[in-house]
Amino acid sequence: MGFLAWIILGLIVGAIVKAVMPGRVGGGWVTSLVLGVVGAIVGGWIGSLLFGKGDLAFFDLGTWILAIVGGLVVAGIYGAITGRRGTTRAP
Repeated sequence: MGFLAWIILGLIVGAIVKAVMPGRVGGGWVTSLVLGVVGAIVGGWIGSLLFGKGDLAFFDLGTWILAIVGGLVVAGIYGAITGRRGTTRAP
């Protein structure tokens, strides 16, 4: 699957991530879509390393699972980093 297909898949995954983690991902829809693209690419890269598949099909269920998991992981990391940065919270 080409880089452009991972970007398209990432945009869809970003919408899924926003629906699954609405309060944890700050920055609105644009941030969620960007995190989805990054997560899909990271998920595809890790999946190709772990499973040895160099070319994943766009309509393959495994591709979608890798992209969604990658998107959730990247969004979780982003939420953890931005949630702690420079904010003071009253007890």
